[in-house]
Amino acid sequence: MAERLKIGVLASGEGTNLQALLDTVHGREAQVVGVACDKPRVTALARAGAAGVATAVLELAAHPNREARDLAMGSWLDERGVELVVLAGYMAILTPAFVEGRRDAIINVHPSLLPAFPGLRAIEQAIDHGARVLGVTVHFVDTGVDTGPIILQAAAELPPGVVDPAAARELLRPLEHRLLPEAVRLIAAGCVRRDPDHPRR
Repeated sequence: MAERLKIGVLASGEGTNLQALLDTVHGREAQVVGVACDKPRVTALARAGAAGVATAVLELAAHPNREARDLAMGSWLDERGVELVVLAGYMAILTPAFVEGRRDAIINVHPSLLPAFPGLRAIEQAIDHGARVLGVTVHFVDTGVDTGPIILQAAAELPPGVVDPAAARELLRPLEHRLLPEAVRLIAAGCVRRDPDHPRR
């Protein structure tokens, strides 16, 4: 059997996308070898611990600056042989040095059909704009804000009368839980390539 792709997951909260990875690709196409969080006592840490996955808490307050925190995080991931970093609800901004040292080796799941509604509060942005079709994008991370090449997307129609961001988020959650593991599977199989003629593909 081919060696599994070693992935490190960065999370900031509940860790439902982490759980989706643990339930689907972990121990199969890939191996989650570490989960790092920027906050203590979040559910993502408990999910990782229950699966026997190494964890680390790397709070910004414990380091001189973001650069030092990301350097420590990068070293922790490298010690575990991480080949792909997966942002699964990770809310901290990564420094350019961290990103540039891992070109095409960091992916993120974002709750919009990029390039529409990048950045924070994407669902709120979409609802405020009057969008009736929402979606999820898995993309490579670059030094911009949700500007990296797109790997997978899926859309969902917002039911009539739904303007509550929490309800819309629940609508999108199953899409996230499907697309993120699928992107990992494709990368593990060597099926993802940049399009040299288009920066977003």
